[in-house]
Amino acid sequence: MAIQTQTPEYARALAENARYAATFDRPNLELPPARRLAVLACMDARLTVEEVLGLRTGEAHIIRNAGGLATDDAIRSLVISQHLLGTGEIIVIEHTGCGMLTFTDEPVQKQIAEAQGAQADLPLRSFSDLEANLRAQVERIRAHPWVKDVPVHGLVYEVETGRLREVA
Repeated sequence: MAIQTQTPEYARALAENARYAATFDRPNLELPPARRLAVLACMDARLTVEEVLGLRTGEAHIIRNAGGLATDDAIRSLVISQHLLGTGEIIVIEHTGCGMLTFTDEPVQKQIAEAQGAQADLPLRSFSDLEANLRAQVERIRAHPWVKDVPVHGLVYEVETGRLREVA
């Protein structure tokens, strides 16, 4: 069970929100994203999707998870984005130096099980080939029967240079 305490980082987050809210000037943004774009990206803290793509608040849906994987939940979000909110293009962004390249599932699942005292029945979905994995995510999205026939692009963000490289 998670422990609920107020940490310095949590207090800082609340203070930063108070600062943000004091000058908030976007109460009337439309619900659909203005650029009709949905982005699926890795959760890595070195990848700031908005900065990398020049996005402003209200311009795109950004879905993030470990590895930028087209999981069932990510696809659920893309389907809602398209069918209810009108997005018409998808970009998948993975990156160099991804932590998902540094392990395999079984040993980590075992480590979690030992630490928690219970079997870790959680697919971690690590991968060993960044570009092959990115192509597979793009293809999974394109092939999904509920995803509209729209452009789906696959890009690698190079953490060393800040550049995007097209892969799929």
